[in-house]
Amino acid sequence: MAGPIIRNWWNTYQLGKSDSKDSNREEDNEDVTVKRQLSISQALRTRQLRINFDEGRPVLSLRAPLDLVQFPSVSCPRWPVECEVISNAVHHIEWEPPHPEPFYYPKGHERIPFLSGEEGRQVVYSIDNGNKCSYFTCSRAGGSRVSERRASFSDSSQKQRSLEFESRFESGNLQKAVQIGPFNYELTLRTDLYTSKHTQWFYFRVRNMKPGVTYRFTIVNFTKRRSLYSQGMRPLLYSERSADESSVGWQRAGSNIAYYRSQNRKANNESESLYSLTWTLQFPYEADTCYVAHCYPYTYSHLQCYLRHISSKPTVASYCKVRVLCHSLAGNVVYVLTVTSRTGGKVKDNGNKKAVVVTARVHPGETNSSWMMEGFLDFLLGDSDDAQLLRDTFVFKVVPMLNPDGVVVGNYRCSLAGRDLNRNYKSVLRDSFPCIWHTRNMVEKLMNETDVVLYCDFHGHNRKNNVFMYGCNNQEDASSRLHERVFPLMMSKNASDKFCFKSCKFQVQKSKEGTGRIAMWRLGIKNSYTMEATFGGSTLGDRKGTHFTTQDLKSLGFYVCDTLLDYCDPDPSKMTYCLTELTALLRKEAKERLGKESDTDFSVSDLESGTSGSDSSDSDGLPAHLLQQAPSDHEEHPPVKNKKKVSHKRRNRLRSTIHQPTVPPESSPQLAEPDLQREEDAGKRSSKEGLLGRHRRKWQVNTPVRKIVIPAAHANHGDVRHVTLWQGCEPVKDDRGEDSGPAANMRRARPNINTIVTLSPRRGCKFSICCFDCRFLLALVAT
Repeated sequence: MAGPIIRNWWNTYQLGKSDSKDSNREEDNEDVTVKRQLSISQALRTRQLRINFDEGRPVLSLRAPLDLVQFPSVSCPRWPVECEVISNAVHHIEWEPPHPEPFYYPKGHERIPFLSGEEGRQVVYSIDNGNKCSYFTCSRAGGSRVSERRASFSDSSQKQRSLEFESRFESGNLQKAVQIGPFNYELTLRTDLYTSKHTQWFYFRVRNMKPGVTYRFTIVNFTKRRSLYSQGMRPLLYSERSADESSVGWQRAGSNIAYYRSQNRKANNESESLYSLTWTLQFPYEADTCYVAHCYPYTYSHLQCYLRHISSKPTVASYCKVRVLCHSLAGNVVYVLTVTSRTGGKVKDNGNKKAVVVTARVHPGETNSSWMMEGFLDFLLGDSDDAQLLRDTFVFKVVPMLNPDGVVVGNYRCSLAGRDLNRNYKSVLRDSFPCIWHTRNMVEKLMNETDVVLYCDFHGHNRKNNVFMYGCNNQEDASSRLHERVFPLMMSKNASDKFCFKSCKFQVQKSKEGTGRIAMWRLGIKNSYTMEATFGGSTLGDRKGTHFTTQDLKSLGFYVCDTLLDYCDPDPSKMTYCLTELTALLRKEAKERLGKESDTDFSVSDLESGTSGSDSSDSDGLPAHLLQQAPSDHEEHPPVKNKKKVSHKRRNRLRSTIHQPTVPPESSPQLAEPDLQREEDAGKRSSKEGLLGRHRRKWQVNTPVRKIVIPAAHANHGDVRHVTLWQGCEPVKDDRGEDSGPAANMRRARPNINTIVTLSPRRGCKFSICCFDCRFLLALVAT
């Protein structure tokens, strides 16, 4: 059947070749090949048959399976067609400083530059990639077809030569540079493509500098109120000459660092505050090529090179299979790795193995997550006994880069859909969010085959130091109470100088329902985490006041593997120890909080604040290209009218009248003046009580008395010594100064932990009794 179709197609193609000869002169060979392939695929109604052309004659071959990976010898990522890209590829060496690099400590005389007017300002660099189109249309390998134009400008009449800037390379981000003095430059970052916000990541090249001269750079369009630059973080500098001559790579540089509010701007008819980062810098050499970045860059080409390297090892290839999960909007490959021990080419005891899912780089500007992922894979694919034990015990599904398009174009948070992928895990728009849709689908299929013991998504954090985790509170299941906090606590003991357990949060907020952490938790993965690594450094132990290096970030991936072995250890000693310590820690915090007067609701979850992640509410909703269509194209239902807001006072009155017997109008007595006054006072009191009062009244009506059973603690802890668990880690002490470890519990007389506590509502109680967290907290304090 295929033969006649191909012959007919070939004859038609030859007849139409002469007619379209002139029109095809301007087309690339790549586009011509793609069109030929599409036409024959449509004729045959299959894409399994691949057709190559040898001197104009078709050569047939079978296409490789979609999930097999063939890494190109030279990486050539696909860009949106409107993006201009320079032809020279950028490469950096990896280097570890001999000593930890300290934070910058303000001296109190940091000068904040004054934003001058248009006079004396000269634009020395400008690109407009983000202004050509309001949504993504198509992509091309290498970006725009337009010949590379000069984006740097210089005035030959000036006595001092200007710096030459460039950011049109992979992961680069710099929109404009304006010279406002001999050595003073004002920089503007490009927002995420097809959005008007998200400016945090910067990465650009600088040339034509003079050594020994102090240059000042000021980035003027940050949008976050707080930043690690206010806490001692310093930018990164890379010198190609230092790399060639001294093998020195990225290093922290800069002085007179200040982060401050600079101006206001209007966006979407709303006023928005802008913040500026300013610092001074001296370049080491003349006529050098230097790079400045927010964090250690990790590009899509770097990932492809790394995966090609590990796939070339026969031993690693025997237990690590690299496959194609899907293709992004631009057509870049999203890779997935399956790591587990195999026997005879088949997975060994797959039915008895539990699964672990690890992902990274859903936010393209959080490059530290990719370095953690590389460290995780280095250990997991290594030849150590612990790595072999992990491969024998689990099936690992690893997606090292969820958002390759954003990484390529230098976005900070969004994909080419103009939306934050980590807010759209619940979306059914597979074509708009293919990366996360296929990731969620992969996890759902995996859960049908086996249990998933852990899901962890690697991220970076811009406002807090150290490393920490966000988890989900399993408040509905009393038997697994506090178990979601065990893995982060173990992590803090294994990496005590980097990981801070006090910064971990375990809340399920409505605004974060679309995140991978909560979406996987909703699927049934109890240990579902987001691990956040700072862009700055550590404030703990021996590393206090120093920046993280790439080796530090890689070591965190190793600690995840080490902690997984501790968590799944058949010996329950470590698990029991951590649960006991967590109970003591919560009891201590609860007693401290109970000692403070408060008029608001209180629960166990109130012991911690929100996850304080970036506000991506402007990146929720439909993709950018759907928003540009006419309302009739994507609106299936008429808009729902907003309900009229009702005041607390009126709502309380309506509620009270509902529960009162109806009185005929003719027999209803007139309210006396004191009764009216009492009614107004009651309305004021009810409005002040707010949510607490409403919860209490609802509780009184529906369930007059509730009884709960206090979760039983582990009675048989055994005499476990702290030194045998984690070296150098002190147990948590309660407010009496006594140890709260297992041995201390055995020394003290334990209360009756199986006592049933009856909680009845009390007038003026500041607790929300209908909340499970609160009942657990009261029961915990009662013990």
